[in-house]
This record gives sequence, structure tokens and C-alpha cells, in this order.
Amino acid sequence: MLDLIKVGNVVIGTKQTLKTIKEKNAKLVYLARDVDKHISDDVESASKEYNVEIFYVDSMEELGKACGISRKTASAALTK
Repeated sequence: MLDLIKVGNVVIGTKQTLKTIKEKNAKLVYLARDVDKHISDDVESASKEYNVEIFYVDSMEELGKACGISRKTASAALTK
């Protein structure tokens, strides 16, 4: 599932991820397991409300690398 980031259209970061979910434009959400609770709660709640599947990644560092950036990221979304 993580390799889909490299071949699809992706938004990176929690603010952009939440916006994409609420615009009903997210196919799949990636969420790092080591994020602060309020971030995971927000992303999980929005994903559940808009019926978007969540794929959990072990760390923010791993998710950032998968997205092709040199920074950690808490979440990302594969867009439709």
C-alpha cells in the first residue's frame, strides 16, 4: 500500500490531508503511528465520517521518505 504514494497523486501534511478528505477527494489516507493524539484523532474522525480507508505507517520519518520528502510527515492522502 505504501508504494501507491510513488505512483499516485498525493497531498502531504495533516492540513492538506484533512482538506482533501473533506472535499471528498481522498481515496486513501496514510497516517503515521507516532503522531500526537490530537492529530490522529482528527484524521481518524474525518476519515471515518467520509468513509476513507486509513493505512497506518510505523513512523512519521518512514511516511516522509515514502512521500519523497526529506522531512517527517504525520499524514498524507492519495487523491482521486
